[in-house]
Amino acid sequence: MIVYALHCACGHDFDQWFDNMADYDAKKDSGIPCPSCGGTEVAKAIMAPRVGKSQPAPAPAPACGPGGCGGGGYPMMM
Repeated sequence: MIVYALHCACGHDFDQWFDNMADYDAKKDSGIPCPSCGGTEVAKAIMAPRVGKSQPAPAPAPACGPGGCGGGGYPMMM
């Protein structure tokens, strides 16, 4: 599924979902009605891509001490 921002000849803007780009092309040829005025002279509006904010990299895990990463002891052997 893909959503397109559409613009009719009367100046109305609206969004509509399509199965894929070919579905949009097929429906445009048969006429996509504007929900505000019913006009079928509709074109894709300019859309800005949705880009997520960058996330800072997580801090690296601390290195193990001289006794190893288990605190230096082996609980199974105590």
